[in-house]
Amino acid sequence: MTCTLILMRHAKSSWDDLTLSDHERPLNKRGRASASAMGKWLRKNGQVPDSCISSDSARTRETFERLGFAIPVQFTPALYHAGPEAMISRLASATGETILMIGHNPGIAEFAERLVPAPPAHDRFDDYPTCATAVIQFATQGWNDIGWHTGQPIHFAIPRDVM
Repeated sequence: MTCTLILMRHAKSSWDDLTLSDHERPLNKRGRASASAMGKWLRKNGQVPDSCISSDSARTRETFERLGFAIPVQFTPALYHAGPEAMISRLASATGETILMIGHNPGIAEFAERLVPAPPAHDRFDDYPTCATAVIQFATQGWNDIGWHTGQPIHFAIPRDVM
């Protein structure tokens, strides 16, 4: 069996309203366009997730909505600014062959780096800018069997690559 993880950082958020907490910040205009473009790019590449696990922040919620996938989603407070250990723990209980996970830096970049034995040939993989998206495949029996450095990067893109 092959499991596919689509690992996405939320799109660019707005700093226009300084009264909002970090958790409440929405996307800005560029972020909304980027999230829509990444959804189209994923569909074009045949990478439509079965379900999504996401941080529960406003910007991750809006990123998910703008992707345009009609799939079940779990907005999870434990993924708000989570590190790699919390992410792999949450992923272990996922169901479906293709899972979309939306989170925040620096955790999402660290998680991506630890999942693959070698990074894809893209100069932005290490810093994982907003709306960066990796597609990583695992040859495994299920999500609870994945481990560090066992995934193979299939695709990696940032909004600038696909817009």
